[in-house]
Amino acid sequence: MAGHSQFKNIMYRKGAQDKLRAKVFSKLAREITVAVKTGGADISSNPRLRLAIQNARSENMPKDNIERAIAKGSQSADTTNYEEVRYEGFGPGKVSVIVEGLTDNRARTAPALRAAFSKNGGALGETGSVTFNFERIGYIEYSASVGTADAIFEAGLDAGASDVVSTDETHEITCAPEDLSSVRESLESTLGTPNVARLDWKPLVQKEITDLETAQKLFKFIDILNEDDDVQRVITNADIVPEIMAQLESAE
Repeated sequence: MAGHSQFKNIMYRKGAQDKLRAKVFSKLAREITVAVKTGGADISSNPRLRLAIQNARSENMPKDNIERAIAKGSQSADTTNYEEVRYEGFGPGKVSVIVEGLTDNRARTAPALRAAFSKNGGALGETGSVTFNFERIGYIEYSASVGTADAIFEAGLDAGASDVVSTDETHEITCAPEDLSSVRESLESTLGTPNVARLDWKPLVQKEITDLETAQKLFKFIDILNEDDDVQRVITNADIVPEIMAQLESAE
């Protein structure tokens, strides 16, 4: 249950996320609002809202922003209806890409994403064209400082996790999607609040990227996708080799 991290670079670099901080807060607020609209404002009976608030706090989203998002979801006068959407396709280097979003207008979102794919060396695919190569999981992440690999392994096992991967920087704990809430709550009681807790996609087969140009095009493409207000998350099966990742990070 320990070894090479599957999640080191399948989303996007931390630096790119920092550059999109305002966008990140907007997306987190939308998820909180939708969670309230679908399950109510009581966090004790709304696990989606609990998770959304936790993820917002892990990104240091201000308390006032969180409270405004909850209030917006509670207002009967707000008739905006957001729909969960997922798009699949291929990016630069034939990397598999999953885009998850929340939109109030599919007729706006779909063409925008199709254009983003086609203009950046990719192609939007049909439903199922990519997800067959991924496994749906619950994903929980702690900093390495919370405990030793052996200690976190035992904690994860006791909590009902299916896998624990420890690196120099993080402990990455995975479980069945339906067990995410119970595993998170069990771990919180012993380890504290995790840095990340979410439903995720784990690639069954990764696409190795060994040249700098392809990696640069891929990250530029992912940044463009994340700039779209309707996009919540972008997941890929890219495996950037360490020397190329080092070059990317040094260039920031």
